[in-house]
Parts: sequence; C-alpha cells; structure tokens
Amino acid sequence: MLTLMKQLIFVGLLLMNTAVLATREVTDELGRHVAASDQPRRIVCLAPSITETVYALGLGDAVVAVTDYTTFPPEARNKRSVSGLVDPSMEKIVSLHPDLVLATWEINRRETVEQLERYAIPVFIVHPQGLQGILASIQHIREALNRSGQARELVNRLEAKWKAIATRVQGLRRPKVFVVIWHEPVITVGDKAFITEVISAGGGESATADMPQAWPQISLEEVVRRAPDFLLLFRGSHGAMTLEELQRREGWSRLEAVRRSRAIYMDERMEHPSPVIFDALEDLATKLHPEGSRAR
Repeated sequence: MLTLMKQLIFVGLLLMNTAVLATREVTDELGRHVAASDQPRRIVCLAPSITETVYALGLGDAVVAVTDYTTFPPEARNKRSVSGLVDPSMEKIVSLHPDLVLATWEINRRETVEQLERYAIPVFIVHPQGLQGILASIQHIREALNRSGQARELVNRLEAKWKAIATRVQGLRRPKVFVVIWHEPVITVGDKAFITEVISAGGGESATADMPQAWPQISLEEVVRRAPDFLLLFRGSHGAMTLEELQRREGWSRLEAVRRSRAIYMDERMEHPSPVIFDALEDLATKLHPEGSRAR
C-alpha cells in the first residue's frame, strides 16, 4: 500500500510539473531544440561543472538542486542533492518542479535525458571541448537561462587569465607530466582529455599526449619508458593518491620522478570543464614554473 501511495504521489507531481509553459526554443550544444520557459527559475544541475558555471554567471539563486560531489562554490553545497551524476533520482527531480535541467553529454547518461524528456522536463545539454569549448559553454548556459548575467565579462576575464599564463610560460622549458588518474591498473589522460590541453597551456607537456583515447590504460613499464619529469596527482576525488603511497607500491620507484619526489598535487578543479579550470590552470603553471611566477 505504501509503495502504491508513493507511486500515486509521484504521478501527481509529474502532472503538476508538465504544467510549466514553454514559451521559447533554444538549441543546446548537441544541436537539440529544447522548449524552455522564458526565464527558467528552478534549475537542476546534473554535474558539478554546470553548477560552477551557473554560479560564476551570478545566477546561483535559480539553482534548486545539484548532484553529489558538488564542491565549488562552497555555497552550492547547501543546495539539495538529486543523488549521483550517473544515476540521479527521477523522483527527487520531479518533486522539485524544475523548469530546466542542465546536463553534460560526457557524464550524464542518455537514458537519464530521455527519461526526463518523457516527464516533460526540458533538458539543455552542454558538451564543451577543450578550454575554448568551456568558454563557449558559459555563453550557451547563459542563453539557456535567458537572464542577465556576467557572461561576456566572465569570458573576457578568463581569456585574459589564459593569455597572461601563456605569456608567462612562453619560451620556458616544458617539463613532461604524467597524470595518474589511477595506479592499478594505470589509467591516465590522452589526447582527447581536456586535462592534456590544460597541461600544455600551463607550460608542460603530457607524457601521453600522443595517445588517441581520452582515458587510456597503460602498463607501468610504459610509464617508465616515457620517463616523465613530474607526476600529477589528484587530491580527494580519486582516493587521495599520494606520492608516498606510490613509493610503497612495487615498480613505481623505477620512475625518477618518484625517486626524486617530483609530484604536483591538484584538486577537483583540474577535472571540471567550467570556469574553475582557469584557476587550476594558473595554479598548475605556478607549480611547473615557479620562476615564471616570480617574474610576474
């Protein structure tokens, strides 16, 4: 009986949600035509990177829910969560009566988008490709929300930061960096991962930039053969892998970067295709080239 009651309540909420009147059409980054309300004021963000972008635009007041693992900005942590990125709760989303859901093609499942559309909830999808694509997505999200926001000013500021970093590292030696996404099996970044572009923009060179996959799995022997100058490790999201832990694992001590304790630690901002990546870029450039930082 309780299960039946929950289902009836859910259907009722769904019917209430479909009463939202779509008054305009917008085109998302997959070329999909999305019918949306004139000014969405109840937005669900299905990825931390999208939440970060909306807040950076000064439109955080319109966000009614985010997903788990939302870290930036701190105030976004107070928003209700609709659970995980891959498996958000349909019941939670519908109960919030959103007039727009923002999703990302790389993380969110196609099934999630299709299910939301069956519930008559408009879904706007972004698919940023590289740093320039992130800047474009900022403007597209602002257009989807159809509200005054600092999109142009924000993009100009981020472009200026990007240009200043490029000037700072120009002509400096480009150390080879190996990104440790995971240690066993060894997973790293390839040409199609935007982290590879960030490393290049920060004055380094990814040791696996020649690999065509986004997240290739390689042998430890291959890592040793590529002889990186630095390891790039992530704090938090990937089990807080540390240099000390790698030093205790068989085989890793063959790397000179491990023996000489040459590791760079980055936080989740390095992985998010949003405005915070430019802060991570600046941090990375400073760690790779402290001499360039002193010269500013």
